[in-house]
Amino acid sequence: MLVLSRKLGEKIVIGDNILVTVVKIDRNQIRIGIEAPQDVSVYREEIAPARAARSAREAVLAG
Repeated sequence: MLVLSRKLGEKIVIGDNILVTVVKIDRNQIRIGIEAPQDVSVYREEIAPARAARSAREAVLAG
């Protein structure tokens, strides 16, 4: 895992086309903005497994 320190308004570039910006810092919470192409899915970690499981079920039902 790469750990970076960023200040408010600073950005991180991932690959050639994903930009992560620190938008707001408030006590123990940080708000980030993510700019990515529309074909790149971005999810919070806690909902990603549920989406993957649902997609797998739909593929089985369609197959």
